[in-house]
Amino acid sequence: MEATQGTEPVRLDRWLWAARFFKSRSLASEAVTGGRVQLTNGRAKPARAVHVGDEVIIAQGPYERRVIVLATSSRRGPASAAQNLYEETEESRSARERLALERAAHADPLLGGSRRPSKKDRRVLARLRSRSRA
Repeated sequence: MEATQGTEPVRLDRWLWAARFFKSRSLASEAVTGGRVQLTNGRAKPARAVHVGDEVIIAQGPYERRVIVLATSSRRGPASAAQNLYEETEESRSARERLALERAAHADPLLGGSRRPSKKDRRVLARLRSRSRA
């Protein structure tokens, strides 16, 4: 299959994979069929053609991205090339950043919020939990 970087329509699951929103085409296809990917101009199916100018809504975890398709590609390339395939709307970017700040503010202060608990952290948490039950 040849690479296309331009304006030709491409399957939605292939474009999501090429734009690096998902690690594999099968994960992209599952997300589309599971309702986590939507098109503003019609129903989203994995084989649906994506055109330049389409708006795609992608839900990944607690975050939702609204992106506008700038170019299409049927081949996955480097991340720098993938960023040229879409542009995230300003409202989407600000909402995502706001949600990230809220999640960081509500993170567990004992764990620091940015890492997995170490063995020492787990022991401290276990000690605190056992004291609260007694």
